[in-house]
Amino acid sequence: MTFFPPAPARRPNPEKALEAFDPTRRAFLAGGLAASAWGLVPACAETPAPPPDGFAPFEAAPSRLALLPPPAEPAAALAYSGAIPGPLLRLKKSEALKLRFSNKLAEPTTLCFAGLRTANAVAGYGGLTGPRLAPGASADIRFAPPDSGFNLYFPHAGTTDAGQQGRGLFGPIVVDEAEKLDVDEDFVVVLSDWSFDGEGRIRDDFSDPALARGAGRRGGRVFAHAGPAPLALKARPGARVRLRLGNAATARLTNVAVDGARTQIVAVDGQPSEPFEPLRNQFPMGPGARFELVFDMPREAGAAVRFALRWEAGVPDIPFVAIACEGDSVAPRSGAARLAPNPALPAEIALEAARSFDIVVAGGGGAPFAVNGATFTDWAPAPLARIARGAPTVFAFANKTAVVQAMRLGGHVARLLHSMDDGWEPYWRDTILIQPGRTLHVAFVADNPGKWPIESAIPEHRAAGVGAWFEVR
Repeated sequence: MTFFPPAPARRPNPEKALEAFDPTRRAFLAGGLAASAWGLVPACAETPAPPPDGFAPFEAAPSRLALLPPPAEPAAALAYSGAIPGPLLRLKKSEALKLRFSNKLAEPTTLCFAGLRTANAVAGYGGLTGPRLAPGASADIRFAPPDSGFNLYFPHAGTTDAGQQGRGLFGPIVVDEAEKLDVDEDFVVVLSDWSFDGEGRIRDDFSDPALARGAGRRGGRVFAHAGPAPLALKARPGARVRLRLGNAATARLTNVAVDGARTQIVAVDGQPSEPFEPLRNQFPMGPGARFELVFDMPREAGAAVRFALRWEAGVPDIPFVAIACEGDSVAPRSGAARLAPNPALPAEIALEAARSFDIVVAGGGGAPFAVNGATFTDWAPAPLARIARGAPTVFAFANKTAVVQAMRLGGHVARLLHSMDDGWEPYWRDTILIQPGRTLHVAFVADNPGKWPIESAIPEHRAAGVGAWFEVR
């Protein structure tokens, strides 16, 4: 544990935002976008109507997913309420989300809302913030999201997380702003990837220690929402588009490259940001990350805006989403789109008064990972840090492993501090990517009481030891 020396409070530096994105370094329970031809084979014919008490039925259950065209049989998979991704949960800020969650799996599970700054008891971190839900059991979930934004939900029960999420348990949730952004189209797209054999069966290698202690499990086929990429969408020429992208793949680190439009990133990890353009029109997206972009469609008939996944040199890009111009033109707009800042988050963080904690991730390869020398198997009896409620706090994440670490902060969002001690990025993060051998500092105000995880957003890495917790009281 270390302490920062007194320093002046730092303000955002928008010009630094481009450096941080250098790739080298409709209703509630709506189904979202339509499935493509190779999409989900539903496990049930229809979703029951909500009971009189208003708790909508929501279940985790076996399902089937076609990963290869016929004559290959659909693969055994898992789904939330018969959909992969799970149903789009959409509601308004401060509106109560009420779900009756049933576990129809053969193993314990939870429903985790990692990106929402919910009360601790309903966050869904099994064994830490509440019990794991046993097979055949059900539980009522109710809370009112404190913030608007775009996030993901998925299981968080322990070593089985990679297998449950990697077989289809993930989905999007949108909490709408009180004043809607002035756009013509609002698309939600969830990225996933799938590893399967020649007969279209999902590979059962989720507990392979070589994958867990390495970069993680990356599937050979990428899905854009409910079917194989690329996903084809349409918008009118000149239309203003809001595109919400979420990465539900368990371990895929990728750059999203944009072609055909000048884009502005307006929200990151579920929180509004100062609008900025990604460097070289591409940005990195790790597991669990969410990005919201706004752009105007071209005015030429037949033109398109394309998004591709890019990472390793020499490896072809993967076409991901293509939005084609179709229909009558939209009148030009004056000014850029912008989301209002979240008033619940501090405009300043008093770093001169902040207490700093070192969080060192080591191991990997032939050995389990460890956080500050302890390998995570289940939540430890004592927290890594105890923090007074409302205290400004800095976490110094050091990656001593040979692979990229995606570290997630539970219950809070943080500012990524500049390495040159001259400010912070103009966005909030709950998950940060840390290159091997690097140390990154994040600052936040510990304003959400309870027990919260400090863990990998890659479930394979959690199962291999990257996990700890802190307490705010």
